[in-house]
Amino acid sequence: MTERLNGPQDPPATIAGGSVPGPADTPRKQRRLGPSPTVAIVFLLPAAVLLGIWVVYPIVYSIFRSLFDATGSGFVGLGNYLTIFTDGSMLTTIRNNLIWVVVAPIVVTTLGLIFAVLTERIKWATAFKLIVFMPMAVSLMAAGVIFRLVYDEDPDKGVANAILTTVHDTFSSSQGYPEARPREGDQSQVAAQSGAVVTKQPVQAGQPVLVPIVGIKPEIMPGSAAPAKAAPPGNDLSGTVWFDFTAGGGGKNGAIDGSEKGLPGMTVEAVKDGQVAGTATTAEDGTFRFDGLPAGAYVVRLPQSNFQAAYHGLTWLGPTLITPAIIGAFVWVWAGFAMVLIAAGLAAIPRDALEAARIDGATEWQVFRRITVPLLSPVLLVVFVTMIINTLKVFDLVFIIAPPSVQPQSNVIALEMWRVSFGGGNNQGLGSALAIFLLILVLPFMIMNIRRFRRDES
Repeated sequence: MTERLNGPQDPPATIAGGSVPGPADTPRKQRRLGPSPTVAIVFLLPAAVLLGIWVVYPIVYSIFRSLFDATGSGFVGLGNYLTIFTDGSMLTTIRNNLIWVVVAPIVVTTLGLIFAVLTERIKWATAFKLIVFMPMAVSLMAAGVIFRLVYDEDPDKGVANAILTTVHDTFSSSQGYPEARPREGDQSQVAAQSGAVVTKQPVQAGQPVLVPIVGIKPEIMPGSAAPAKAAPPGNDLSGTVWFDFTAGGGGKNGAIDGSEKGLPGMTVEAVKDGQVAGTATTAEDGTFRFDGLPAGAYVVRLPQSNFQAAYHGLTWLGPTLITPAIIGAFVWVWAGFAMVLIAAGLAAIPRDALEAARIDGATEWQVFRRITVPLLSPVLLVVFVTMIINTLKVFDLVFIIAPPSVQPQSNVIALEMWRVSFGGGNNQGLGSALAIFLLILVLPFMIMNIRRFRRDES
């Protein structure tokens, strides 16, 4: 039995001069994981058909249609594409898209990175991420409606200008009296000079100055204005600035009457030898007083700033700021998306590398710049490229936020494509050319993203 087990084995049997294949000699049968090719084709065929109907056919037809004129009957070749690069409004549209592509992705990616890094150090990180990500639940059309109200020029309606005027009023008065002017006459102490109001002669302390003003519209009269009063006598330079007008007639010009109101918030300067020696502000009853002025004669001046319109913020929806304003709305929507993706990448970074750098004496800024950012570069690239694609396709925000009067200054390719084809232009040849031009711009970034995904999977 032992010899049988440990001894040399019998040679394999032969059949017709050859050996009978044993188990070790049997070729292994290649086994395919997953379904067979036939089953895969059957399941993919409906999706492929729909893809051809909804994607391939429209692209091919758009290329064909872009070679014809507005009616579709006259062949123009590349004429529509030539129009894109020669028409003035089209060039403005391309310029706006370049601004979008350069500014918006950088701002969104940077804010997403900052939010993702900082939220790791706060206890209420989840709540903060929820708030920042919440705009993603709002459609771009709804976001456009929201920011159309945010950018309203009236500070009582628009949040942006309400914040600006509040900050401005904290440091300086915004009370202005446009179109106001002094009441001049032989008995008047003041006169207009280079947009300001000045006393005709220098005045001494103890001689109250009367500054009658007319030309003030009722709607800009401050609600806090009180009945005008003469400044009480004293050793300081003082006076009164008031609205020298009595409703219904009556009263005496250049004199304070009982029903006339003071003009609060006006800046008054005491000028000597061409230099401002002191500044005062009128009270609710229009009185003012300079404290601590050295003895001498001074010219009392109401500077030109008093007669300019009150500060009401910026014209966000004007031709100058309309594109940055819309980009701000885009950033508000997409910053949460960037933050979530970057935060996921940040969570996958090995903590050993960060701790080792801190132990070696690296500062937090060095850790962030030389370790965190390089390790996050694949995620940052994906976010950046995705934002570029989204900016090239932006349509809703521009269409909703920009008023019709400034849409030519804020136009983008996607909106121009719709406007030329269906928004009144009725030139589907040029619209198709714009669609193909936009596709050509988007394709390189889509291919870059696909290659990145495949590289990460391999």
